[in-house]
Amino acid sequence: MQFCKSCGAILMENKCFRCGTKSDSKIVLEVSEKVVVPQSVAVVTEGENEINPLVEIECPKCKNKEAYFWTKQTRSSDEAETKLYKCKKCKHTWREYK
Repeated sequence: MQFCKSCGAILMENKCFRCGTKSDSKIVLEVSEKVVVPQSVAVVTEGENEINPLVEIECPKCKNKEAYFWTKQTRSSDEAETKLYKCKKCKHTWREYK
């Protein structure tokens, strides 16, 4: 990209679109992008090895008072997330909509 020496606007075909100055000399802006490569990457997969917070809520199946909790976007993005629970005792999974 080339910029006008007078006002700093972008030059188009050696003419400033803002102030109209014609210029043979141009300031060239060089943009470099620094890429950061992570040292390690955590891979998250669904399954029995998931780590979810434990909350106090009654399981509708076995009446146990503890369940694992997580949220998931199951509907359109402008609607609230769905809350999902998995009973610690019987492994029953249910959802709660709000």
